[in-house]
Amino acid sequence: MELAYYSDYAVRLVNSEEPARGKDRLTSVEAVRELFGDNASAARRATEADVTRFRSVRSRLRAVFEAADQGDETLAVALLNSLLLEFPVSPQISGHDQRDEDGRPLWHMHLADHPSNATSGYAAIAAMGLAFHLTEYGVDRLGLCQAPPCRNAYLDTSTNRSRRYCSDRCATRANVAAYRARKRLEADRSGSTNLTADSAQRTRASGERAADVRGR
Repeated sequence: MELAYYSDYAVRLVNSEEPARGKDRLTSVEAVRELFGDNASAARRATEADVTRFRSVRSRLRAVFEAADQGDETLAVALLNSLLLEFPVSPQISGHDQRDEDGRPLWHMHLADHPSNATSGYAAIAAMGLAFHLTEYGVDRLGLCQAPPCRNAYLDTSTNRSRRYCSDRCATRANVAAYRARKRLEADRSGSTNLTADSAQRTRASGERAADVRGR
């Protein structure tokens, strides 16, 4: 399993809630199990008690993204380190019985968790995956969507560190909003210019009438 896959655990959990919209999909044990994706064996460990525990971990992971988004690298790392200490994993080499074309095992790093409950297992993988991403690419690669009211988390993997939105949908919505705002500003400026011109014309006309009266 690729280490990048583990960092998606963190994004998936954080984005199960949209605070600005008042939406929370993490309301049942079924919702908890869905977060595990293809890891069915781990998902089966989830119980109703994990709903509350998952929400607590979610708040702490979001705090990491918020600190990174605000440019506070020290805080982001400290918050993530506290999760790593509380939810440890054991790195192991694994092949999952996969072979290359020559029949040799496709060895890769695997994060083995030893949880007392489903939350501990998920939190351990999510925190370690996020830690790998942070140390490999930098804290500024942890982002929160800049398209209001969305504040979904994302991992920036762009070559020029230019990502600002969690999805193409949010990027399009933000671009449309920016375009409309520019058009409104242009219209306001045009209206203001016209009013100024009208006022100046009236002032000139008034001055001309006054001159005519004096000339008589």
